[in-house]
Amino acid sequence: MVLSACQTGLGKEIKGEGLVGLTRGFMYAGAARVVVSLWNVNDKATADLMTKFYEKMLKQGQRPAAALRAAQVEMWKQKQW
Repeated sequence: MVLSACQTGLGKEIKGEGLVGLTRGFMYAGAARVVVSLWNVNDKATADLMTKFYEKMLKQGQRPAAALRAAQVEMWKQKQW
């Protein structure tokens, strides 16, 4: 599950429960992994990152964590980001 929007990883800290938010809800619902953001994100940069991520995962056969890391590194090398 990928939530590619601003601050999707934030939640509310509840004593005795921990962090409660979208991430936890998806994990309880059975998602094997969840990719979220903890900060505001640029729409264009997010679209580019997600395109690179899915290309690496779906076309190149990389595992999700490796695909995300490779997409991030590729973007870090671009001066516009």
